[in-house]
Amino acid sequence: MNTYNINKGIGRTVEFKGLKAQYLFLFAGGLLGMLILIMILYMTGINSYVCLFIGIVGGSVLVWQTFSLNKKYGEHGLMKVGATKRHLRYIICRKPVHRYFKFNSKLYQL
Repeated sequence: MNTYNINKGIGRTVEFKGLKAQYLFLFAGGLLGMLILIMILYMTGINSYVCLFIGIVGGSVLVWQTFSLNKKYGEHGLMKVGATKRHLRYIICRKPVHRYFKFNSKLYQL
């Protein structure tokens, strides 16, 4: 009878070399963007050494930033930070309180 290994990773997030969840997609998208940028710069006629320098520096900064964000915020922390920036800290109420409870007769006329 055949024996099959059971996949123990069902339900877990995607992980590659320590990068988890959205950081993996940021990393892959950043590297793809850097590749396209270098290709455009090379096709416009910029010196190949300049393109190589920009590619190495940009790629290393991208790798460093992605891994530092992964270490600092964790798996779901970056989404939580984004949600707290969109959340209102307080609601400003400049009308007097009695204006909110005033009866509007135009809404109830037939």
